[in-house]
Amino acid sequence: MTKILMYSVRDDEEAAIKAWATKHDVQVDTNALEFHPETANLAKGYDGLVIQQRSAIGDDPNVYQQLADYGLKQLTSRTAGVDTIDIPAAKAAGLTVTNVPAYSPNSVAEMAVTQTMRLIRNLELFDQRIANQDFRWAGLQAREIRSLTVGVIGAGRIGGTVAKLFHGLGAKVIAYDVVRRPELESVLTYVASKEELLKQADVVTLHVDLNDTSKALIDAEALSLMKPDAFIINASRGPVIVTKALVAALKAGKLAGAALDTVEGEETLFNQNHQGEPLPDALVSQLLQMPNVILTPHVGFYTNLAVQNMVDISLDDVLTIINGGQTEHAF
Repeated sequence: MTKILMYSVRDDEEAAIKAWATKHDVQVDTNALEFHPETANLAKGYDGLVIQQRSAIGDDPNVYQQLADYGLKQLTSRTAGVDTIDIPAAKAAGLTVTNVPAYSPNSVAEMAVTQTMRLIRNLELFDQRIANQDFRWAGLQAREIRSLTVGVIGAGRIGGTVAKLFHGLGAKVIAYDVVRRPELESVLTYVASKEELLKQADVVTLHVDLNDTSKALIDAEALSLMKPDAFIINASRGPVIVTKALVAALKAGKLAGAALDTVEGEETLFNQNHQGEPLPDALVSQLLQMPNVILTPHVGFYTNLAVQNMVDISLDDVLTIINGGQTEHAF
């Protein structure tokens, strides 16, 4: 029987994994560990491998050759991002790397819209007042979405879905992307540069892949171009925003607020319980103290349909490659 090993499996994934394994008559074993050189030996004896990483696999390229020596043909991430994998090293070892680029664009897009609505309605500020039994509304007048310009940086699968949702709510939507999609031009207007978008937008929402061109995409200079009453939403990857610069801008009142589903260094924080102890990241501690910041632990993807699709698509790709076929999700 074909055997597949899945790393970093959560309890909520188990039902979908079991259903897929039964349907395809494949043995799928799971563990709760991330894939790193020190855990790579667990893959010995398996035909296929699926991972989900919060942190990089590591700097040792020999780990990919180790998998090849075990007889594995592929390395599959059940996420869209693959920045934790050294793809050239994996390819050099003869491994096919695949991902799940479109597990559910709606899941992240809806999160971005939800966070935007909370910010422009001042709901997080009302929550704090009411928690202190202060039921006044003075100073917290909201803005209607149809009165705002929403700027989407990265109008791909997720960003395009974001644009459609905001357009449906009546917002003016502008976008900046190096690739322009004609099918989106009925719901958004492309601008010539990131700088132009930052100057015009009342809400900036980020939906780019993490790569050398997107790291520190939003730095101090970029933040200085935004309106002082504008909001920024990060539902992409943490290193896209320079956290130190964002904290400084918020403290100086140069932004109205931020919603962050991902931050730099989140691998030491997210999906972990730090109750009753100092946080390992001082900048995140400062963000948590700011009343105009919404912080969530990278859960934009975390919906019923997205989890199901991440399991099914990743395992489908593994089985296809094991059987000698090809998948459109290969790098």
